[in-house]
Amino acid sequence: MEKVALDDVRIENNPLGVHSVRKPVSDALGTTDFAFNYFELQPGESFSGGMHRHHDQEELFYILEGTATFETPEEVVDVPEDGCIRFEPGEYQTGGNETDDLVRGFAIGAPDSRHDWDELDALVYCTECEEETDHGMGLTDDGQFSFTCRECGNDPQA
Repeated sequence: MEKVALDDVRIENNPLGVHSVRKPVSDALGTTDFAFNYFELQPGESFSGGMHRHHDQEELFYILEGTATFETPEEVVDVPEDGCIRFEPGEYQTGGNETDDLVRGFAIGAPDSRHDWDELDALVYCTECEEETDHGMGLTDDGQFSFTCRECGNDPQA
């Protein structure tokens, strides 16, 4: 059995700096089959930083406080306090706080406690293709995200 208090879980934020509080509870507990992250989003902050999809994980968000706004390429949905939203593997989504109030909630991903970077895409504008395209994502040695267009191979960081 493992036990942890949220106050004891270290803050580990997205390299894009899109939120101020993300606590990887599943890391603190040593889970292997699912990810469980606590978030506090100030106005204008987001869970991930942009439209993305996980081919290898489904995600569920539970909102403890406030109202979070989630978006897919097809629609925008507000999820109020005590509400949940689920995204299936391969479904593009992004979410954040578009209100003036604090949003607190949990993000749960399964299977596995971490996603495979080869199974993650971002929907990003490609300067070569001149449109939004699927971009593969990775982490650089210095902990920053890298993006490569899956259509033409363009690497905007190169």
